[in-house]
Amino acid sequence: MKRTLLAAGFAFAAAAATSAVAAPEKYMLDASHSQILFSYNHLGYSTTWGMFSGFEGEIMFDQEEPANSSVSVSMPVKSMWTGWEKRDAHIMSPDFFDASDDELVSFTSTGIEVTGDTTALITGDLTVNGVTKSVVLDAQMNAASEHPMAKKPWAGFNATTTLKRTDFDVGNFAPFVGDEVQVQISVEAMKAE
Repeated sequence: MKRTLLAAGFAFAAAAATSAVAAPEKYMLDASHSQILFSYNHLGYSTTWGMFSGFEGEIMFDQEEPANSSVSVSMPVKSMWTGWEKRDAHIMSPDFFDASDDELVSFTSTGIEVTGDTTALITGDLTVNGVTKSVVLDAQMNAASEHPMAKKPWAGFNATTTLKRTDFDVGNFAPFVGDEVQVQISVEAMKAE
C-alpha cells in the first residue's frame, strides 16, 4: 500500500553517492527488483504478510541539493498478493478496497531530509483507496554506482514506515485484525537513457 514511497529514496540515494551536477537527472524504477512488503497482526495469533509489485516511477534528483529532488511512483492496487487467493479476493472486495482493475496506489514526495551519509527521511503524499495522507519513510541507501552488468548508473535502497489501515478507509475488522501495517520497501532504479 506504500509503494511509491520507495522512489523517493532513490533520489536521496543517488544524490548522496554521486558527484555533483548542475541539473536533476532522471532515474526510472526497475520493477523487476522493487518490492513493497507489508505485515499486520491477525487477531493476536499470527502475522500476515503481503506484497505489492508492478511499479512505475520517475525520480528527478538534484545531486548537489538532494532536498530539491522529486519522486512520483504508482502501482496497481490489484498487484497485491498475500499468498492466499481467497484472502486477496476478500481484500479487493467492498469490505476493503472495492478495487477496479485500473486503480492505483501512488506516492509523490514533498521533501527529503538527509540525516546521515546513507540515510534520509522522505516525506510524501501517499494515496490509497482514494485517500491521500502525508507519510514519512525512514530510508537507507544500499548502493549508488555503475551496475556491473547493465554498465549504467544504478541506485538501490531500503525504507520502512508504519501506516494505519483506518487512515485510508480500509480498516474493516480493526482493532481485532491489526490497524497498524508495517511496511518494508526495497527498490532499485536505473538512470534513464
